[in-house]
Amino acid sequence: MIEKKTICQIVNEWLEGKEYFLVEATIGPDGKILVEIDHKEGVWIEDCVELSRYIESRLNREEEDYELEVGSAGIGQPFKVLQQYINHVGSEVEVLTKDGRKLSGVLKEADQRHFVVTIRKKVKEEGAKRPKMVDEDLNFTYEEIKYTKYLISFK
Repeated sequence: MIEKKTICQIVNEWLEGKEYFLVEATIGPDGKILVEIDHKEGVWIEDCVELSRYIESRLNREEEDYELEVGSAGIGQPFKVLQQYINHVGSEVEVLTKDGRKLSGVLKEADQRHFVVTIRKKVKEEGAKRPKMVDEDLNFTYEEIKYTKYLISFK
């Protein structure tokens, strides 16, 4: 059976010098290989085809039967790697925490340990007649959340 490590090495060779990055590589028990890549400005079908051909050129169908699918990380799907967080800084995201809170806001920053989302909330200040909208930065570790995903807006 083809190993995930082998697929990742092949994909990383192809990625060298490109602005694409590997999101996920999986191999099913039936020999189906699924490779997801992403890019800050989106993924071009021509590049998926090129990567698919590159992977096939490095594997031997005589030794191992497999099915190969190369695609982009789906829009609106949860982020899987840090680079997706970094690429979406400044974008509107949805976060679902492990304690069940669902929040929407702007991804302000992200690094290896945590990320920050700026949300808007109503606050009634003392002595004010009406509440006003204020920004609040919420800091999360990756362990505290179930998912974060890019919010598609049609405004």
